[in-house]
Formats: sequence, structure tokens, C-alpha cells
Amino acid sequence: MTTRTFRPYDPEELWLLPPSPRDWLPEDHLAYFLSDLVDELDLTPILEPYRGVTRGTVPYHPQMLVTVLLYAYAVGLPASRQIARELEEDVAFRVLAANQRPDFRTISDFRKQHLTALAKLFVDVLKLCQRAGLVKLGHIALDGTKVKANASKHKAMSYSRMVTEEVRLKAEVEALLKQAEAADARDDAAYGPDRRGDEWPAELARREQRLATIRAAKVVLEHEAQAAAAVQQAAREARETEGPRRGRPSQPPSPVPHPKAQRNFTDPESRIMPAPGAKGSVIQGYNCQAAVDATAQIIVAAEVTDEPNDKQQAQPLLTQVLVNTEQVPRTVSMDAGYFSEANVGAVAALGCEPLIPPDRQLHGQPVPAVPRGRPPIGLSVADRMRRTLRTKRGRRLYARRKAIVEPVFGQIKQGRGFRQFLLRGMRKVRGEWALICTTHNMLKLWTAWRRRRRPACRSAGRRPGEGLWALGSGRKANRRGREQ
Repeated sequence: MTTRTFRPYDPEELWLLPPSPRDWLPEDHLAYFLSDLVDELDLTPILEPYRGVTRGTVPYHPQMLVTVLLYAYAVGLPASRQIARELEEDVAFRVLAANQRPDFRTISDFRKQHLTALAKLFVDVLKLCQRAGLVKLGHIALDGTKVKANASKHKAMSYSRMVTEEVRLKAEVEALLKQAEAADARDDAAYGPDRRGDEWPAELARREQRLATIRAAKVVLEHEAQAAAAVQQAAREARETEGPRRGRPSQPPSPVPHPKAQRNFTDPESRIMPAPGAKGSVIQGYNCQAAVDATAQIIVAAEVTDEPNDKQQAQPLLTQVLVNTEQVPRTVSMDAGYFSEANVGAVAALGCEPLIPPDRQLHGQPVPAVPRGRPPIGLSVADRMRRTLRTKRGRRLYARRKAIVEPVFGQIKQGRGFRQFLLRGMRKVRGEWALICTTHNMLKLWTAWRRRRRPACRSAGRRPGEGLWALGSGRKANRRGREQ
């Protein structure tokens, strides 16, 4: 019989761990890179609220919590309870936290308190990407993706159903009140007038609460419809002052909500939207927008809207690109959902070349012939754009759009598992989307650093980030904060 030998295995054996946490992980690990990168960021807006404030307990250092949060979003573990568990079980989290273990409530409260300041780190990281040469703005692509809200679509109700439910619940509440009064009268007759019998039935409390919720949502929908009608009426009156128009006169806008207008009780600012990749199905969510540079798939602008249509998002997103990068891209490509004459004109007015097809291009559709000669005089904006996209250069440039922006959403949703927001409300959702996009850029920066870094970087005593970008003022400010 052959005797097998194995490596020694003793779960009770005592370990002598390395004295330095820097020896616990590979030198090019993401945790070390993010720790050094956070040193480059100016965390003064996050550190400032803690200065000169006397507390009963000494708080955790904000820089530690920022680093842990960014790493958690980068590896696809953004939930506060997940982070608290990883701080006990995962070596990388323990290294970043210096073996400290804040509980999930501390992590959640810190994120909520500093969400606006954390969202502003997007621009700081984008500047580092620019300095590292990862953003060229030769070609950027815009696109949107639908992300589920932290709310169920079954918790939404249309305006027409609100009207019906209000009448039904009101009748049920009145009937239950009468039953309660009758029960009180029977108790008084049986036990005397001093016995308590005024407690409302639990059914009545539930129905009254639901009735109040429906009435509040109904009022909000009515106010929104009235505000939209006022805007439409002003635009209608402005058109009428321009002179008579052909065709039937436009109907005045109605201040009454559309019967299918919906409002969600869990996250009222989210909306019913078409589900990505699933024809005919819908989700309760938000429309997340991103502008991506072609050089290294760096997100140069990010936004969240509650409008399912992308057409109104092109100009605000492009304006954000100019503000964030302080540069003008040469070529801007978008899918057909963004096409309008106004969008094409706005992109061209900035000095960019717009590539926005007026028509959706179906897979397997025959490719039209390449146009020859100069474009005819008098072409409409749509026809001129169709002609541009049929040229060899137009086809080549537009074909890159799906390879620039769509993989970014795949990396965020499939690679990192971010398919639903944790927070509720437009302001918080925008902050969380900014965190997702910030950590996406950090991962791209980390990948570029690993490709470029010199093997002797650490042995020479330099920090990992020093080979990729020049040092800024952020590290000094953060170190002063740690010392204080």
C-alpha cells in the first residue's frame, strides 16, 4: 500500500505574522495603490468638520474611512454591512483600516454625512488621469444605462389608481370608524362607561396610513402636472407671438396629471424605466449617464436623471466634460437616442465633430453605399448626418463608439456587480453614481500604473504613485489632518 505524504496541516498552530502590513499583500495590490492615491487627494472638505469639535468618543480617522469606502466600491462590496464583515475577514480591508473595525452604522453614517464631498473626488481623480496621460479627448462617447433604484416597482401607483384607491380606502376607513363606535357602545353597555374602549383597530390604522400616503403622492403628481402645464403654456404663447403656423392649432396643456403618471412610495424620485436589454420589461430606477474618453476608457463626466429619454442629456453632459477637463474634445459620438437638430448644432458650435445617427442601426442591416462627391446643397441636418456616417471615415469613427462607452457599463454592472443603488433620492443617488465612476477611473489608473511601474519603485524608497504623476498638495493636507 502506497503511503501518501501531505503538507503539514495544523489549524491550531500559532502564526508569527509580518510586523509590517505592507508585507501582507503583493506590492502592486490595489489596496496599496488606493491608499497612496488617497494621499494625493485633498480631503480638506471632509476633515474640516472635525476640527475644534469636542466629542464624547474619539472618531475614526476620516481618511481611513474614505480609503475603505473607495476600495469597497472598487471591488464591488459597497454595502456597509459587507464592509464591516470584510474588515474582520479580509486582509486587504484590514490593511487599509490599520486593523481597526468600525461597525456598519459608523460606515453608513459617514457615507451619508460626506456624500457630497466624496462625489467631488471624481474631478480630483480625473485630473490625476489627465496628468497620467490617460485622457486625450480625441474621441469621447456618450451613453446611458438604467440602474435599479432601492425600491420595488410594485410599490409604485399610477394617478388613475390613486384616485380609485383614495375613494375605496376612504369608504373603508369610514366603515371601520363606525364599527369602532359600535364596539365602544357595546363595551360601555356591558362593562360600564369607565372601561377604555377607544383604541383603534389595527386595520383602521393601516388603512388610514395608506390613505395618507396615497393622498400625499397624489398632491405631488398634481403639483408636478401644474408646473409642467405652466411651462408648456408659456412656450405655446411664445410660439403664437411668432406668427401663424400651418396645421391644426396646438391644444392647451392640461394641468391634470396623466392617468398613467406614477409615483413610487419607497423612493418617490425614481421612475419606471425600460429595462436594459429586455424588450418590453421595465424597472424602477434611474437613468445613469457617462461620457467616456477613448484613450483608456476614463469617465470624464457622469450624471443621473429621472428621465428615461437620453435626448435631453447630451448638452448638460457635454458641458460637464468641458468643465471637468477644461478641454474641448475633437469628436463626440452618441447613439440614435441622443439625436436632435439642437444637439447636433450644440456639439458643432463647441468646435467638436458630432456623430449622432438620426436612425437606429439594426444588427445585420445592409450597409448603404458610400456617398461620393460633395454633399448636395439644402440637405437637412438629419440627411447631412446620415451622409457623414455613410462615409468610410464616418463608419470607422462611429464604429468605435460601442467599444468606448459600452464596455464601461459592462465593467461596472457585470464585473463589479453594481446593478442597484443602495441609497434613495436623487441627491444621494447622484453621489453614489459619482463614487462608482470615481472608483472606475481609479481602477483604470491602477491598471496603467501596473503596466508602467518600474520594478525597483519600492526598493528605491518611493511610494507607488510617484512614478505615474507629480505630487500635489493633497498629500500634505491629509498628513496635517492625520497629525492633528
